[in-house]
Amino acid sequence: MTISTRYTPLHVARKPSIEDAYFFMMNSLLHSRMEAGFPTNDICFDEDVNVYLASLLTSLIRPRLEDDGAWGILPGDASLFEAAETAVGAREKFMMYRRSADRILVSLGIFKNARLKRPDSAPHFALPDAAYIGRGKSYYAIARAYAAQVHRRNTAVGDVLGKLSDNLERYVGVLSLMAGEHLNIFKQLSDGELFHLESAPRPAGKSAELTIRYDRFLDLYSSYLGNRSARTKKALIEAAREIRAMDPSFEFDIDARERVFSRNCMRVYSFGTMPFAANGTTLRISLNAK
Repeated sequence: MTISTRYTPLHVARKPSIEDAYFFMMNSLLHSRMEAGFPTNDICFDEDVNVYLASLLTSLIRPRLEDDGAWGILPGDASLFEAAETAVGAREKFMMYRRSADRILVSLGIFKNARLKRPDSAPHFALPDAAYIGRGKSYYAIARAYAAQVHRRNTAVGDVLGKLSDNLERYVGVLSLMAGEHLNIFKQLSDGELFHLESAPRPAGKSAELTIRYDRFLDLYSSYLGNRSARTKKALIEAAREIRAMDPSFEFDIDARERVFSRNCMRVYSFGTMPFAANGTTLRISLNAK
């Protein structure tokens, strides 16, 4: 299998293939789990969780038949509990809690924006990520209970929801790495970081090879800001070492920069074709072609 650099907007393709989208999501998920140090079946049998997550991510491109609007998601605990009290039957309550938990998982893991708001909108009202993870765990646990009530027994879906509830923070970490490494969703560089990158000393007559190394360094730095993975950091340090060998005036200390810019607030790109969006940007995914 070879890797293609051709980007395909799956949701607007003339003949969209759900199979290609699902294969891409599953393949990316499995690689991300290995890269995140949380491989499949590491703490329990969770191949079924892989199937659930790949289907969930594919549904962002091709919504499932039972999904309506923004998945019928309610903004907070109080609204969700009130709606559940007036819901007709356990099945409807199950769908409410499962959708809300799925929303937290994807919005926090993929888009790093659990509030589904602009990053600069009333930041003093923002809850920490741990609070949203706690909510997600509770919602999945409640949804599992309602699933058992609907079917009058434990089900495969209930088992998956239970595993997500027990280890939600680890699955969020996997999706966060997947967003940067495989979906090319990154945080935007701040004005200060762009200034320092652009003003970094470079020799006037640098060779074409040095230009290529600079470009690779910037790509890795942008990727690292998005996923903070150890693998990307190691590659970034190696790229800086190679540039320094050709240009002794080049200086870059990733640890020092993280300390200096640790309090900078960097905005997150939004994707309007998803239920987790704030503008009209289209998600474009690189497919692996046979």
